Amino acid sequence: MLFTSPVFLLFFALVFALCRLGPPWPLRKAILLAASLAFYAAWNPPFVLLLLGSVVLDYCVGLGLGRAQRPGARRLLLGLSLCGNLGVLAAFKYADFLAASFVALAGAAGLEVQLMPFNLVLPVGISFYTFQTLSYSIDLYRRRIEVERSLLDFALFVTFFPQLVAGPIVRAATFLPQLKTPRQAEPRHVAWGFALFSLGLFKKSFLADRLFAPVAEQAFAPGVAPGTWQAWAGLYAFAGQIYCDFSGYSDMAIALALALGFVLPDNFRAPYGAPGFSEFWRRWHISLSTWLRDYLYIPLGGNRKGPIRTRVNLALTMLLGGLWHGAAWTFVLWGAWHGMLLGLERVLRPVVAAWRGRLWRVIGVFLTFQAVCAGWLLFRAASLADLWGIVLALAGQGADRPIRSRLELALAAGACAALFVVHLCWGDRTPEDWARRLGRFGTAAVVAVMLFLVISRGHGGGDFIYFQF
Repeated sequence: MLFTSPVFLLFFALVFALCRLGPPWPLRKAILLAASLAFYAAWNPPFVLLLLGSVVLDYCVGLGLGRAQRPGARRLLLGLSLCGNLGVLAAFKYADFLAASFVALAGAAGLEVQLMPFNLVLPVGISFYTFQTLSYSIDLYRRRIEVERSLLDFALFVTFFPQLVAGPIVRAATFLPQLKTPRQAEPRHVAWGFALFSLGLFKKSFLADRLFAPVAEQAFAPGVAPGTWQAWAGLYAFAGQIYCDFSGYSDMAIALALALGFVLPDNFRAPYGAPGFSEFWRRWHISLSTWLRDYLYIPLGGNRKGPIRTRVNLALTMLLGGLWHGAAWTFVLWGAWHGMLLGLERVLRPVVAAWRGRLWRVIGVFLTFQAVCAGWLLFRAASLADLWGIVLALAGQGADRPIRSRLELALAAGACAALFVVHLCWGDRTPEDWARRLGRFGTAAVVAVMLFLVISRGHGGGDFIYFQF
């Protein structure tokens, strides 16, 4: 069920009504758990067993860590969680990629190797809930949180449907305490949840699917070299599409949770207004970037072991972050690109720090945005061959293809430019900050306009982009 579908809206209305009837708190949590499992089963029912297997594994590991005192036993339990979760993730997500890479490497060495593809169906959301359960086990191992002894609470923490399939990646320390006392959203929270859901729906259905997606899909069509104008328009259109698609999902997930009485962390903070690459990653997919920082970059040594080791740690973290997104060399290159940008930023930081003033900040934001868009080229290309074709097109050597609609290109380019300006002016403000500045009637008017555009010009929409990760 997609958040944008009428079926989901009916589903959520039923869940919301059952929770608002005021059943006892344990029963309300059981209703939410049953709804979460039904929501996940709507994608592919057998994979509910895989999800429950992850729940049981880390719940039992948690109980073991709660009792174990000897370091060896604790390491063994943590290793069980790591091997179980990452093993399943590797089997479903990376088996074919690793096999194809091995065959290609053997061929380059003059050996003829043939391996049958596994062709496993990727369970939706597996990367998200795997990282979520892993964070629980790692935090328990580090003695930073208390063990969760309620299987109902732990299962709901892992499967909570608003954020189950595409985040935000929620930490146990953030969500589990919310399950200890009855929660009921106040009318003002429900009203704000409706407004925030409308914003996410507008981003997804109107901006991402209606304005940006047609232009991006035409430019990045597999096996078809785009024209120069199509390539440039498609690159910036994809920058707009992926932001509006993913942040739109996050907005809707946070809104749905809020209406049910729960608070989820922000996942985006105007990332295209960042004046540097470190700042970009503090604003983009915040739950993933902080996860990689806390569970990978800092354990590798962070910035505590000298400048060279720091750049190596950044490169490794971003390489694995790229691979988390997808099993393809284009994602590895995307991670390497951002690792290189972060390392370069550290080298140039003393020079950049001397540039002050509003003008220099605007220039920094503009250059950061261009570099991020160059990275989206690696992220979106279907293969290395298609990537090279688009690079040639951007360099002015594109095919002379007829442009399907100049209006589509103009609208996508204008919308991307407007998005950049909005992020440039947005700063550290949240949607709630802007709503307070607009006032009740101003916010209602903006919501009405967004819903009108969604209903009259919005696209029915397909899956969210991050469902494939």
